[in-house]
Amino acid sequence: MIDVIVVGCGPTGSMLAAELRLHGVRAVVLEREAEPAKQVRSLGLHARSVEVMDQRGLLERFLAHGERHPLRSSFAGITKPRPDRLDTAHAYVFGIPQTITERLLTERATELGAEIRRGCRLVGLSQDDHGVTAELADGTRLRSRYLVGCDGGRSTVRKLLGVGFPGEPAGVEWLLSEVEVAVPSETLNSVAAELRTTRLRFGPAAHEDGAYRFVVRAAEVAADRTVPPTFEEFRHRLREIAGTDFGVHSPRFVSRFGDATRLAERYRVGRVLLAGDAAHIHPPIGGQGLNLGVQDAFNLGWKLAAEVNGWAPDALLDTYHTERRPVAADVLDITRAQMELLSPEPGPRAVRRLLSELMDFEDVNRHLIEKATAIAVRYDFGEGHQLLGRRLRDVRLGHGRLYELMHRGRGLLLDQTGRLSVAGWADRVDHVVDVSEELDPPAVLLRPDGHVAWVGDDRHDLLGHLPTWFGTAAG
Repeated sequence: MIDVIVVGCGPTGSMLAAELRLHGVRAVVLEREAEPAKQVRSLGLHARSVEVMDQRGLLERFLAHGERHPLRSSFAGITKPRPDRLDTAHAYVFGIPQTITERLLTERATELGAEIRRGCRLVGLSQDDHGVTAELADGTRLRSRYLVGCDGGRSTVRKLLGVGFPGEPAGVEWLLSEVEVAVPSETLNSVAAELRTTRLRFGPAAHEDGAYRFVVRAAEVAADRTVPPTFEEFRHRLREIAGTDFGVHSPRFVSRFGDATRLAERYRVGRVLLAGDAAHIHPPIGGQGLNLGVQDAFNLGWKLAAEVNGWAPDALLDTYHTERRPVAADVLDITRAQMELLSPEPGPRAVRRLLSELMDFEDVNRHLIEKATAIAVRYDFGEGHQLLGRRLRDVRLGHGRLYELMHRGRGLLLDQTGRLSVAGWADRVDHVVDVSEELDPPAVLLRPDGHVAWVGDDRHDLLGHLPTWFGTAAG
């Protein structure tokens, strides 16, 4: 029997498969498409996702394929300078096309032993007390202990489960294409600059290979959004908006996306779970979609592995829903607010002017940028130290860095006292005795996802908290 079937090999699915393999869980990824996607929908990683890659030892391979851009506050296009002393060692936006992110994460999952099966379309599933049966379009049936739907906004898994997906349908639609142009870049940039003054959402973005990525607003929302637009539709809309189609030719793809905003009612039904766009969709403003999905996988992976490996405490797997769904709900609210502020109507324009003034206050600016980058996320672990429930940023230690110690995806007790112990949990938690001038508490217990589960120096108190996240001590 397969331990976990992951449906969908996008960034969320491949990240989850890699996390499961860190713990020896047999993961099989089913991807309906025969070849990797060529469409570039996301163009970068925010600070928290960069931290995730650093925590798993992947950052160097990512840095070789992208570019660090200065991080600044930008809410609904209202740009302000970055506040000082952000709580991260990675205060930048990392520019990298989604296709490369997906490739690097898939390579990582494969290196760790995940099995990727392409051209496999899920058409049915059922579950019982012992596992899940997945039925594929070719009649194949696969049996697994758990199944996770990472199969996008039109998720087959979510529909087969009957999980509600309430929210708002698309009211605005954009056409996206990568093409070559027959005019000089100066001409293209001149027209683009003029159109931006009219507040039309228009943009061409140059690629290193000479092609351009265009995003243009569609005239209306398509009646059937599953049908991709034609290249001629895209050219026609360009002429309507810009007065010219710039001689575009050789399209790599043409697709559409809208501003639909929806959130799954549940992230778990028995042995089947949802992650990434299968659980939440929202307009792309702010660039949080891919990041949110990768961070879902980072939260879920170690918990699901603990369940498969038999040491998960009661209800650990349920904390995936209770922790990640509120984060997604917050992101949906942020994107809704930004979309409203882009409206040309007098009311939203007045609010936009007011918000621009408020963002000159550093606390307001910091609050918004920490939301956008996800470094402000704090899970509810109850009352306690201000670090409790937050992820701990990378800090310098006497010997190296904190994130260098987290590559294996295990729990970590960072002990500056040298008096504590994780005896009984050493197969799940690393005990590191070291000091950091950047860390005030005497000791912190970190979950595998880097969130602080305990702070203090009392050994008996620590022993009372270890079972909450890491189960019963080994005999």
